[in-house]
Amino acid sequence: MQAVVYEGPFNIVVKEKPKPVIIDECDAILKVQLAGICGSDLHMYRGHQETTTGHIMGHEFIGTVEEIGTAVRRFSIGQKVMSIFSPMWKLAATELIGHSMKCWFCEHGYTNRCVNGPSFGSMALDGGQSEYVRVPYAESTLEAIPDEVSDERMIIMCDIFPTGYYGAMKALMKLKLGKETAESIVGDILHTPSALRPSFRQQPLSQVVVVCLGCGPVGVCAVLTAKVLGAGTVYAVDSVEDRLEEARKMGALPLNLKTDDVLATVKSATDGRGADAVVESVGNQSALRLAFDVVRACGAISSIGFHQSELPFSGFEAYSKNIDLNMGRAAVRPVFGEALKVFAENQDKFADFITHRMPLAEAPKAYEIFEKHQARKVILKL
Repeated sequence: MQAVVYEGPFNIVVKEKPKPVIIDECDAILKVQLAGICGSDLHMYRGHQETTTGHIMGHEFIGTVEEIGTAVRRFSIGQKVMSIFSPMWKLAATELIGHSMKCWFCEHGYTNRCVNGPSFGSMALDGGQSEYVRVPYAESTLEAIPDEVSDERMIIMCDIFPTGYYGAMKALMKLKLGKETAESIVGDILHTPSALRPSFRQQPLSQVVVVCLGCGPVGVCAVLTAKVLGAGTVYAVDSVEDRLEEARKMGALPLNLKTDDVLATVKSATDGRGADAVVESVGNQSALRLAFDVVRACGAISSIGFHQSELPFSGFEAYSKNIDLNMGRAAVRPVFGEALKVFAENQDKFADFITHRMPLAEAPKAYEIFEKHQARKVILKL
């Protein structure tokens, strides 16, 4: 089969690779129809991610089931499906099919840290930018394509929308939990009579100020999510005008890193405090540092960018600001259903989201224009 193979920094080639086969009873083989290029693919493409060469790229793909292992019951041959960006085993699989494999993290809802599920498109697992792909733990990793969303738009649900949803949801959830438990910490845990509890003024969600750093595909999805979930003001920060315009369409106030003083603008809008929450989706030190600087004391940072280096602030700085920091890969399986509902209800806003549709043979060119910010979203069609 033909596949997009990583041969080193800025060196993507399309070459012949062996067609995958069923290895485990929980596997499925898909014949790929659409594959997306994601911003996190660029970390490897640019040489920022330590890895080997020779593996097949891509973790966003849609296709039809060509073959299934004996333990796969949810899907049938010929069915059109999409894949979540990393395989995951979950408790439901054991309940449905009696499979003996266990993962503590999946059992407890932390599917982003499945010990058996490396990301597609890595040196540990070949990806889906190819004619065929093997999907481990197909029961939990695959999803059927709903009738109300087109195949092209569903490619956005493979990674970027659930990740953006997760990032914004985690930031706002932390703020809401802080307000909701302020009195219960005193009243319930210490059993203080209600008459003696201090009265805390709760911040309405409609007054919350969120800053989304990075307006690539994931960042734009985070913007939409923050607005849908009720955040009053959402600022979107980037240096690419096309991306900022997309964020504006999603309800954000755009700020251009090249021309706007982001910190001063946010401080001015919040009486000098800073943003209540920041969603950072860029994945580099300067973005995370700006997130730290722009968030208020006792605020929340939700970092879903794929970081490769040291943190740009010290433990003492974090201690002195009492920030609530969430970092890492999105737990897609627990939020997939609610994220899909939000996406389906707002899918018309993504009508122009995919700007380039290219054949698999032109993958090197597709990576080049995406890396240079000449494309908003690129998909490879097979």
